[in-house]
Amino acid sequence: MKQKQHYSLRRRLILYVSLFSVLMGCVLIFTAYKISLHETTEILDEQMVYLAERVAKNARPLESEFNHQKRYHEEDLFIDVWAYSERKDLSHADHYLVEPKTKASFYTQDTEHGTWIAYVLPTEKYQIQISQQFQVREKLAFELAGTMFLPYVLIMPFALFALVFIIRRSLKPLDEFKSELSLRDPNSLSSIQSSHYPEELVPTINEMNHLFERISLAQQEQRQFVADAAHELRTPITALNLQTKILMSQFPDDPNLLNLSKGLARMQHLVTQLLALAKQDASLKYERLTTTFQLNDVAFNCVEQLLNLAVQKDIDLGFLRNDPVQMVSIEQSVHSIIFNLIDNAIKYTPDMGVINISVFEDGQGSAFIQIEDSGAGIEPELYDKVLKRFYRVHHHLEVGSGLGLSIVEKAVQHLGGHIQFSRSEELGGLQVLVKLPMQLSDQ
Repeated sequence: MKQKQHYSLRRRLILYVSLFSVLMGCVLIFTAYKISLHETTEILDEQMVYLAERVAKNARPLESEFNHQKRYHEEDLFIDVWAYSERKDLSHADHYLVEPKTKASFYTQDTEHGTWIAYVLPTEKYQIQISQQFQVREKLAFELAGTMFLPYVLIMPFALFALVFIIRRSLKPLDEFKSELSLRDPNSLSSIQSSHYPEELVPTINEMNHLFERISLAQQEQRQFVADAAHELRTPITALNLQTKILMSQFPDDPNLLNLSKGLARMQHLVTQLLALAKQDASLKYERLTTTFQLNDVAFNCVEQLLNLAVQKDIDLGFLRNDPVQMVSIEQSVHSIIFNLIDNAIKYTPDMGVINISVFEDGQGSAFIQIEDSGAGIEPELYDKVLKRFYRVHHHLEVGSGLGLSIVEKAVQHLGGHIQFSRSEELGGLQVLVKLPMQLSDQ
């Protein structure tokens, strides 16, 4: 199904305001035309009455001439004075003359040359008629309306520009709101402050804050459940593991005890990883305390903790590059990254393999941790998948839970760093490069 295209509120407002302005301009010119026609009619009617009364004071026969090819103006009036007895003789020439009237008034007459307005003033012997074409008045009214509309046309572009500016200015809080949301940390569920936003946005912000609260509560409950479950499982599993080792010392050749021991080891490792993951998730929300420490010391401490596992597989575990790097960051998270990467490398490196660790900086504020091994490696298309929880590539080779790299990714994101997978050119196995900022500010 084709996705419905979203419309722009800003463009819609500008379009509607522009159309409304054009419509108002049409209404303005129509109204101005009607008003001008009315005012013009009153003025010219009074002029015709005044002229007829002046002619009546000294009435004598008078015949005007009309040229239909000439364009007449508002000052052009046709004066006709004729005796009642002569009406029959004049009818063949003066088509705009009205029939004899007994009352002074205005009369309208349609002719082949348009509509005429005539004021008839009957006297005892003569009928005085002052005539004018109606289109003369229409043209005058339209010219006056155009004169009134011209300032509107001249001002309208500037008014529209001002309206566009006002609309963009008024909708700027929407852009600011969008920017605030886009710049928020992906793991941040803190409330959005609505004090500097217009009241139209406040209900939306309040609903989003309520949503953040519900999501935060759900995540907290989930983390607490994982932590509680892992903590409750640790003690009985440890006890079972100890009892199994006692039994294996008494019956070293029993294959069932050997399988049981491996299963307990895997379960114990899973519980440990679940506790680490729950702690790592919790640190995303609650921990942001930075300390100053040497990255080399943290890496060396992780090697010491995992050296026994490397010795059991006769793996050559050591530093290929160990430059002094001082960091201001969260030491516990950095320790979690290095520890899980080395632990993961030991698991999937074959006996008598090699694991190289490199610690260095680029001189531009970034610290690097590189761990490469001589194991089977990972295909490039699986790099994204191995970061997912419980996903394992070589699940049949070693005891594992599929949480180590997920814990590493969470910690790297927490510290604002970047993790990159590739194939080691020297050892042929997996190479993991972690880039971390050397200076992490408290927030």
